[in-house]
Amino acid sequence: MPQLLLELFCEEIPARMQAKAQSDLGAALTKALGDAGLGFGNVETLSGPRRLTVIIDDVAEKSEDVREERKGPKVGAPEKAVEGFMRGAGLASIDQAEVRSDPKKGDFYVAIIETPGRAATDIIAEAIPAIIKGFHWPKSMRWGTGDLRWVRPLQRIVCTLGGAVVPFELEGLSSGDETEGHRVHGRGPFKVATAEAYKAALEGEGHVMLSRDARRAKIHADAQKVCADAGLELVEDIGLLEEVTGLAEWPVVLLGEMDPAFLDLPEEVIQLSMRVHQKYFAVRDPKTGKLAPNFVVVANIAAKDGGVKIAQGNSRVLSARLNDGRFFWDNDLATPLEEMGKKLSTIDFKKELGTIADKVERVAALARELAPKVGADPALAERAARLSKSDLVSEMVYEFPELQGVMGRYYALKQGEPEGVANAIRDHYKPQGPADAFPTEPVSIAVALADKLDTLVGFWAIDEKPTGSKDPFALRRAALGVVRTILEKEIRLKLTMPMAILLGRIVPLVNLAETVESLEKLQPLFSKFELEAEFSSLVESHLGPEAAIEFSKQTNESSYAIAQDLLSFFADRLKQYLRDAGKRFDLIDAVFALGEDDLVLVTKRVDALSDFLNTDDGANLLAGYKRAVNILKAEEKKDSTTYQGLVKTELLAEKEEQALYEALKDGEIEVSAALKAEDFEAALSAMSKLRGPIDSFFDQTMVNADDVAVRHNRLYLLSQIRSVLGQVADFTKIEG
Repeated sequence: MPQLLLELFCEEIPARMQAKAQSDLGAALTKALGDAGLGFGNVETLSGPRRLTVIIDDVAEKSEDVREERKGPKVGAPEKAVEGFMRGAGLASIDQAEVRSDPKKGDFYVAIIETPGRAATDIIAEAIPAIIKGFHWPKSMRWGTGDLRWVRPLQRIVCTLGGAVVPFELEGLSSGDETEGHRVHGRGPFKVATAEAYKAALEGEGHVMLSRDARRAKIHADAQKVCADAGLELVEDIGLLEEVTGLAEWPVVLLGEMDPAFLDLPEEVIQLSMRVHQKYFAVRDPKTGKLAPNFVVVANIAAKDGGVKIAQGNSRVLSARLNDGRFFWDNDLATPLEEMGKKLSTIDFKKELGTIADKVERVAALARELAPKVGADPALAERAARLSKSDLVSEMVYEFPELQGVMGRYYALKQGEPEGVANAIRDHYKPQGPADAFPTEPVSIAVALADKLDTLVGFWAIDEKPTGSKDPFALRRAALGVVRTILEKEIRLKLTMPMAILLGRIVPLVNLAETVESLEKLQPLFSKFELEAEFSSLVESHLGPEAAIEFSKQTNESSYAIAQDLLSFFADRLKQYLRDAGKRFDLIDAVFALGEDDLVLVTKRVDALSDFLNTDDGANLLAGYKRAVNILKAEEKKDSTTYQGLVKTELLAEKEEQALYEALKDGEIEVSAALKAEDFEAALSAMSKLRGPIDSFFDQTMVNADDVAVRHNRLYLLSQIRSVLGQVADFTKIEG
C-alpha cells in the first residue's frame, strides 16, 4: 500500500514550539484519516527549525464502503412521518425501502444506505488544508494579503502519496514534491516523491538532520567529546539541550574560550548569561570543580576553518554580556541589602494585601515564632526574613529573575551576614516543585515556612483560591512545599498556630478595606498595620464604637472560616503527597476529620491505622463500628434526637451488653492514655480488644428491644462505641 509524505516548510519555528507541533500535526492527520475510514500503518513525525514532517506507511487506497440500515416508521404511518424518513435516508420513493416484520410491533420500513468508499487522495487533499487552517500555535501570524495564520510564513507544502503529488491549494500555495535543504550547505530545491527520497536528499546533500532525537543525541555526544578532549567537563543542562536541538538543522559543536577574569563573578551569573542570552553550555574544570574559562556553542554551519572564527566571534559577544553582568554585580554590592529593602514598600505584593514590605514584616514576625519549633535562632530567623526579598530590587535580579534569592545570598555574605542568614535568603523559596530540594537548615526552614504560609493565608483571606486547573499564584505548589518540608524534617507544628498569627494581621486589614467606603481614607493607614491592637482603634475612629464591635465579630468569624477552609486545602495536598507514597487517602480524611492539624501526627496515625485495618481485628472492628453508627443514624433520624448519654448499668440485662460496657469503659481509658502519649499502635491495640465484645453483642443482642428504656440504653451503648473508636479517627470516612 502507498506511503504518505507531508512536509510543511516555513521560516524559523521557535524552538520551544517544535516538539509539541510535531506531535499535534501527527495526531491531527491520523485522526482525520481515521475519521474518514481510511486505514493506515506506522506513523513517523519529525520536526526542525524550518519544517514539520509526517510520514505514514501503508495508507489504504480508499476508505471502506459503508452499509447502514436505518429503521423507519411503521407501515401505514402518517404521510408526514414517511416523508421525513425518506428525506433523512435519501430515498426518492418509499418503494426503495425494505419492509420488515416484528412479532410485537408489526411491519416497519428499513432503508439500506450504501456509501461507497472515497479515494485516499481526495480524503487527504480535503483534510490537510483543514488541519493547517485549524492548527493551534501558542503564537501565530499572518503575512501578505491572505487570512491564513501560521507560526511563521508558510513557504512550501510537500504532499505525496505513493510517489504522486496529492494536489490541493491553500491561499495561493500549491502542494508539490519539492523541498529545500540547509540555507548554506545544500539549499536545493530537491524533488522528493517518496519518504525514502526525502530523507536521502535532505540528510545527504541537503545537510539537514530531520530527527529531533538524532540531533539531540549528536549535540550531547559531541559536546561531551570536545570537553573531554580539552580535559574539561560539560555542565549538563537538559532544558538548554532541548532548546539548541530546535535551533540547528545541521549541528556543529564547538568549544570556545572566554576571558578568565570573568570567573570572579558568581557561577550562576556566568551560566545564566551563557544560557539565556547566547544559548551556550557552561564548562567545568573537573580538577577544581569550578567553572572553566570556556563554553560550548552549537553552530548551524560547518565552517571551513573548523569553526575557529565562529568560536572567536561568540567569545567577543559573551564578553560583552558578562561585562553587563559585572556592572550589575558591582552596582548591587555598593548598596546594602537593608537599603535595597526600603524600595519594597513601593511594590505591591497584592493590592489587597499591601506591599512586599508589608509581607516581609509579617513573614519576619512569623519566622521568629516558628524558629523554636524548627530548632532555629529566633533572631537569625527574623533577620533572614527581613532581608529575604531585598534582592528583588537589585539590578542583577531585574536582569535575571531566576536568580532571586541566589543573589541575595551572595550579597549577604559579602556584607558580613551569618552564613545561616545568607543561606535562608537563597533557600526560602524552596521547594518550588515536587522534584526540587526542600530547605534543610533550621533558619532556612523557618523563613521558608513563614513565607509560604503568609502567601496562602493572604490569598485565602481575599478569596483568590485555586479553581479547577487554574492556579496563577502557585498556591498548590506552596502548600505542597509546606507539607513536604514539615514531613521530611518531622517538624512538630500545629498549622493553626501560624494561621492564627497571620490571620490576626491580614483579615482585619482586608475587612477594614471592605468596610470603609472611601479607600482614599485608608491609604495613609497601610503602614500602621503592625499591631492587632491598632485595628480596633482604626475601625472605631472611622465607624464608631458599635461598628467596631461588629467589625471585631466579623473578623473573628472570617478568620475561623478561612482557617478551616485552608486546613482542608492542606489535607488535599497531604493526600496527594501520601498517595504518591502509596498511602490511602480515605484514612487521611478520617484522621483530619478529628481536627488534627499536626501533619507529622496525622501521618503517624494514618500509618498505624493502615497497618491495623490490614489485620482481621481491624477489618472486623471497622465493620462493627459502621454497623453501630448506621443503627444510630437511623434511630437518630427517626427520633430527631442524638443518642449521647450515660449508660444505665441496671438496664444491662444481657451478659453480652454487660461485657461490652466493661470493655468500652476499660478501652476508653487505655485508648486515651495511648493517644496522649502519641503511641498510636498501643491505642489501636487497645481498640482491637473491643472486637470480641462488639461481635458478641451484635450476635446475641437485639438493639431495638420492645422496652423503650432498654432500647435507648442500648443505643447509648452503641454511641460509646462511636465515641471510643472516634478518638483515633472518624471511621465513617474509611472505605470498606
